[in-house]
Amino acid sequence: MNNPHGYGVADNSYKAAGELDGITRLVNDFYDFMESLPEARTIRDMHGDRLLESRKKLAFFLSGWLGGPKLFSQNYYPIRIPMAHSHLAIGEAERDAWMLCMKKAVAMQSYEATFKEYLIDQLWVPAERIRQACSKS
Repeated sequence: MNNPHGYGVADNSYKAAGELDGITRLVNDFYDFMESLPEARTIRDMHGDRLLESRKKLAFFLSGWLGGPKLFSQNYYPIRIPMAHSHLAIGEAERDAWMLCMKKAVAMQSYEATFKEYLIDQLWVPAERIRQACSKS
């Protein structure tokens, strides 16, 4: 993929996502899809009643992951993505459901098309790492 905007360099991705406000909109749309899509029921159930906290944690994680302020580690603990999910049974179906919600949420944002494509490609990396670390037998 052509990357003339330098996504992934310094805070370019953070800015392309609209900084914390834009990331928060993305996260809210993501969790709204998680709550409404039948394909996401299993992953929704993994969150229990903690969706407000989950929304905040994901927004804070994405802030740092996209090159902005490291809000997650500043407010919680060092980021250990696979370890944080290790108590969950996450296989391909769960990974794909998570990505479906994220694809739909990204599509709703006013991001440039090149950033949308870049972001989805990049989100596959942690999604797959989590699946590998937590794979159901």
